[in-house]
Amino acid sequence: MSGAVDSFSYGLVTPVAAYLMACLGSSLGLRCVTRTVVYQQQGGRAAWLALGAACLGVGIWTMHFIAMMGFRVDQAAITYDVPLTVLSLVVAVAVVSLGVFMVGYRGATTRVLLAAGVLTGLGVAAMHYLGMAALRVRGDIQYSVPLVLLSVVIAIIAATAALWAAVSIRGFLPSLGASVVMGIAVTGMHYTGMASVSVHLHTTGGYNAGQSAGALLVPMLAGPFVFLVLAAVIVMFDPVLVGGDPAGGDISGRQRESIAVQLSHQPAPYERQPRDISAPRPDWQ
Repeated sequence: MSGAVDSFSYGLVTPVAAYLMACLGSSLGLRCVTRTVVYQQQGGRAAWLALGAACLGVGIWTMHFIAMMGFRVDQAAITYDVPLTVLSLVVAVAVVSLGVFMVGYRGATTRVLLAAGVLTGLGVAAMHYLGMAALRVRGDIQYSVPLVLLSVVIAIIAATAALWAAVSIRGFLPSLGASVVMGIAVTGMHYTGMASVSVHLHTTGGYNAGQSAGALLVPMLAGPFVFLVLAAVIVMFDPVLVGGDPAGGDISGRQRESIAVQLSHQPAPYERQPRDISAPRPDWQ
């Protein structure tokens, strides 16, 4: 017996909430990766790349499960396997990190962007379908192969565009616009994948093992949301943003190069610096 599948049981509430979460994660991820333009020191660059990758991964994962709150199958209760649900988060963050670090350290060449975009897109798709594997229902879940392939293609395009935007788009408003587009792409990938789902219910069966959607709602929203809020605070109070770029746009041209040189070559207070004895001694020394 086929069960009627509905991904919009709460109307537009879950799609809109999922979209906003995808936009938030994308926006923070883009801003964090942009910080590596002026943070040339290895420690600072790695920290910003890691934070950006975590924001993107957490935002995508949270978007998926918020959207899943609206997923219903007639005449069948839905539960979730907790270990697989957590594993899907780990996969999302880990694979997105690989793509972000590839671009951050190897540069935004066409070859690197394509390789990182394909890797990250496949990771996003893997997160989605691993999250679907965590779903437990009294029946068999089946997928339409063409729609699954289309969702993977959308994920790859979205990931490639996100990585390109992270290293190419400067300024707060352009980054905000890019995150809005990324939110559409990521959410569109999710609902394309969900359109491929059909459920063949079993005529008999017991209770589905696992946690109900309602039981997962609080930790699903609370933990990732708190993380993204903390990430937003870090981005807002970044010294370069506050001291050198109060308007929210990125420093460009000679100013960006000058700041990068200062950050990468500024000595520690206790280091003795060589001095050209033939040069005139500055007044301030």
